[in-house]
Amino acid sequence: MLDASAIAAGLRLLAPDQLRTALENFLPQGATPAEKIRLIEDALRSPAAPSVRDAMARWIVDEIVPVDALVPEAYKNWRPPVRDAMMFVVTRLSPARLAPKLLEQIELPVSTSPEVRLLRLIAKVPGLQKLGQVIARNQHLHPALRRALAKLENGIRDVQPEDIRSIVQKALGPRVKSYAVEISLKILKEASVSAVIRFTWQNPETGKRERGVFKVLKPHIPEYFSEDMDYLQRLAQYFGDRHHNYGFAPHLIPDTFRKVRRLLRHEVNFSREQKTLIEAEALYRGFPGVRIPQLIRPLCTPTITALTEEPGIKVTSAAARLPAARRQKVAEQLVEALVAVPLFSSTPDAIFHGDPHAGNLLYNNKTGELVILDWALRERLSREQRRHLALLFLMVSLRDPVGTSSEILTLSQTRIRLASPRGRKVRETVGKFLEELPPSRMPSGADAMRLVERVAINGVKFPSSLIMLSKVMFTLEGILGDIVGADTGMGFTLARHVAQHWIANRSAFRSPLMTRDWFALQCSALLYTSRLWLQWERALLNRLPQSKQLLAATGTDGRPS
Repeated sequence: MLDASAIAAGLRLLAPDQLRTALENFLPQGATPAEKIRLIEDALRSPAAPSVRDAMARWIVDEIVPVDALVPEAYKNWRPPVRDAMMFVVTRLSPARLAPKLLEQIELPVSTSPEVRLLRLIAKVPGLQKLGQVIARNQHLHPALRRALAKLENGIRDVQPEDIRSIVQKALGPRVKSYAVEISLKILKEASVSAVIRFTWQNPETGKRERGVFKVLKPHIPEYFSEDMDYLQRLAQYFGDRHHNYGFAPHLIPDTFRKVRRLLRHEVNFSREQKTLIEAEALYRGFPGVRIPQLIRPLCTPTITALTEEPGIKVTSAAARLPAARRQKVAEQLVEALVAVPLFSSTPDAIFHGDPHAGNLLYNNKTGELVILDWALRERLSREQRRHLALLFLMVSLRDPVGTSSEILTLSQTRIRLASPRGRKVRETVGKFLEELPPSRMPSGADAMRLVERVAINGVKFPSSLIMLSKVMFTLEGILGDIVGADTGMGFTLARHVAQHWIANRSAFRSPLMTRDWFALQCSALLYTSRLWLQWERALLNRLPQSKQLLAATGTDGRPS
């Protein structure tokens, strides 16, 4: 058996090439990969396992995928909890999953970039893959890391086509023959918990042979996913006990892991997604230009979802081929479909897509249709929540600190009066945030949700649906930035949607705002110009000392004195 303490010493070396050289003394020459993995597993189960795991975890978070590179400078306060979370996962991952990952990192060429190492490290770890997808959408990341993580949206490769074909054939049984199902030999797309493969079938209702896709739960997910759910639950407890070490609100980090755990559970609940697809198809039925894949019910099971195959390519790739005017139209179409339609739906509890990254959005340049895929992650907003969200977006656009503060407190789960000490603290946060917004730019819906997150960090709780919506807005903001640049005019698109559909399609559309809301908005709008002028004036005054210094350094004719 390997000397576990010697392995621990090797893992403490700083560079990958040094680590590999040290471990050559412990891994027998000529041993097969399976033998090496078994030896490392034995070390991870030995009495010295805690020291081995601890040393290995430090090596990974400090050298292989350094946290300083993973978390951008703009969020440096998050580096300590991110490092601790990574250490926590590595020191608790089962030996059977951890041993091959360690061997792979050792045997990778010394020149392998940290970005590639990170992708290898989180393969077949659904929780970390989902985290990587979220991080990839952050505009502040180093471009190389962002490009590498972006592969998680459509570049995961950890199952074989024959495995997926076998799962489908076994699950459908005699239906394969009765519906004349023919399955492709290639995987179309992979995600963290599922794989998508094309097929054709004989539709008895139309009498025609039609094309479809199977979304299939990966074979390793039932075993690995339960372990991921377990460590996410323990992470919530871990950070709950140590919240005072990080300077954040006590509930903030634990709640994040609890919500991630809940959302990931939805990803493996295929029956839930199948019901959601039916509801989403009904929601968008009255809006041209948006398509939802239709469920092929006879070929669905609890681990397989059969859908119509929809034409189109990734929306950012499609938009890159279009002229500027068409790109702007695509951007407006995205805002309308993902935000305006659910926000202004006439249904009591409207659903919205919870994971609209570019890989889930297809666009057909010929027909101008947007296809929204993958409804595993979705949330609901009540009519009252949508009413106050609409007011929040509008109050932020009007730069109204009192109105904005009132709507934020109404949306929160905490009973806080505006005149109370905590209410005044919220108003201070809101006022500072609005002052930071450039006077020359129209605030967006993403700005409003960014304000909600800032208030949450200060200890105010919000419903999970609202937190998910904020992630949706940030994701959409990044996609819009890729398509048309920073100034996307999201607020104008929402306003135009209201104007166009208020009369034309009133049966499927109804503004959540009440008469008294319109009155409050009109009163706020009357003061908008004065608020904006004061902000311009303060901005100019802040620059005045610099102007005086410049004048002092020059003569009256503008030449240096």
